Amino acid sequence: MSTYDPATGPVDIIFAGGGTAACVAAGRLAKANPELKILLVEGGRNNFQDPTVTNPAVYLSHLARDSKTALFYKSNASPHLNNREAIVPAGGILGGGSSINFMMYTRAQGADFDSWDTPGWSAADMLPVCNKLETYHVKGETIDQSKHGHEGPVHVSDGGYSGKSQDGFAETVEGMGYRMIEDLQDFDAVGGLALVFFFFRVVAASEIVRRRWARYVSPDGKRQDSAHRYIHPLLESKQYPNLHILLEAKVIRVLFDEESSPPRAIGIEYKTNEEHQPTISLSKPVPKTIKASKLVVVTAGALGTPQILERSGVGNPDILKPLNIPVVADVPGVGENYQDHQLLLYPYKTTLDPSETLDGILSGRKDFVKALGEKDPMLGWNGIVSAFLADPSLVAPGQYITMGTYTAYPFSRGSIHITSPDDVLTGYSFDTGFLSHPSDLKAQLWAYKMSREIGRRLPYFDGELELGHPQFGAGSVAGLGKGRDGDGEVKDLVYSAEDDAAIEDWIRGNLNTTWHSLGTCAMRERGRGGVVDRSLNVYGTVGLKVADLSMVPENVGANTNNTALAVGEKAAMIIAGELGVEV
Repeated sequence: MSTYDPATGPVDIIFAGGGTAACVAAGRLAKANPELKILLVEGGRNNFQDPTVTNPAVYLSHLARDSKTALFYKSNASPHLNNREAIVPAGGILGGGSSINFMMYTRAQGADFDSWDTPGWSAADMLPVCNKLETYHVKGETIDQSKHGHEGPVHVSDGGYSGKSQDGFAETVEGMGYRMIEDLQDFDAVGGLALVFFFFRVVAASEIVRRRWARYVSPDGKRQDSAHRYIHPLLESKQYPNLHILLEAKVIRVLFDEESSPPRAIGIEYKTNEEHQPTISLSKPVPKTIKASKLVVVTAGALGTPQILERSGVGNPDILKPLNIPVVADVPGVGENYQDHQLLLYPYKTTLDPSETLDGILSGRKDFVKALGEKDPMLGWNGIVSAFLADPSLVAPGQYITMGTYTAYPFSRGSIHITSPDDVLTGYSFDTGFLSHPSDLKAQLWAYKMSREIGRRLPYFDGELELGHPQFGAGSVAGLGKGRDGDGEVKDLVYSAEDDAAIEDWIRGNLNTTWHSLGTCAMRERGRGGVVDRSLNVYGTVGLKVADLSMVPENVGANTNNTALAVGEKAAMIIAGELGVEV
């Protein structure tokens, strides 16, 4: 493995952040031209052959309170959240979110890319990019295979294991009158509500997917994170000695040659990540520098990238000057336009058997090490939300499902800005903006009622878990436990104004992130709050780009891993074109 040694000296390209898009772009460029000296700097540790990464079933372990593979950003208290401080996790390991996420295969709708209104990034431009990254194993009578890729590094399949509970879910919602769509990921099946096996994307109206949800898992049950698919094969092959990684190192800022006009990025300043490598002496880690002769690409994610830019002097002067940071480029959009799909999770008791949920693994009743040794195919299953998605000690041993509802196109906007010129861990002020627009609250109110109607009709429904649902008044006809009538029929519940108030209060008290942060360094015109142009160049600078989900200007109605992978592929194409390299 080619770990960066300071004796190596300057490199050609530095990726400041080792997340999903960064691994894609760095791997593509290194493979296209082995002569390019490329350095990937990651604040977390290596993910190489980590069983908690490669085995999908234990993905929730990365969200534990003591996790060292996730970054936990704490927001300011918000009146829209009953004065709570939201916690927003992000990837804190090589491969970023792709190493710790739920592995759900969902693409942005074609209309999402068109809404970016940027030449080179339309749906017609991006479908080939999305096809390029994947090897799609899903078969179906109505699936147009030309709208999927079959030679890319990232495998998309059912992982070799799927619970039968999904069939019961699909049959239930079909019985409720919803039209079935076999492939919602073809860029064209748009314009409706997607109820995707226990997860609601709150969009508009009345369509639902019927198939076993494909995921970023290979047919042999291994997670398809971007580090294992784009970086590790090159490092292990020994044929790419100019591709380097620097781990457990936090980028403080980008360095500029300010005598050039516009200022040119010439490297980075970084220091040891104290959370991973505690210092023995009383002194703090001494910052170090690495020079880049061609390009610096900031890839620290929607919450990390704007902080690096601001510490570098790129941002709003009103933020920078009070911190005595010299203004290198006046770009007021840095840190603004924060967006995230806003999530609530509602648990239900079921009559499913242990093979139908992940509760056994998550609770420890099923031994993970033994399952590894036996090559248990269940380890290749992400379960979607076929489990109790919280501390298993809170509930009695059993089999649960969790209904998730999230707003795919929230109206709410937030921001993140630095409060310190050099504190890379806690020196920020973060406003999620969650529920700051009333439409987002109304969407979640509707989604709770709709998800509950489906839950009550599932053949394995065995009641709601009170700890995960609103508490209704004693006389409410919509109270918990209202299941089938004496004749076995399920009728829609009727909610009073008081019931609605109880649900809304519950939403404000419990809503949180869907781990889909984006938008804080938007790709749009500078005068409209943009930070980067169509080629991902940061305004007011030379030799500096941004290539992660922070550049997404408008939201996407999907889990965002595919978009991050596509941004990485597109960034590689752009950079390669500028360097005269074919990828």
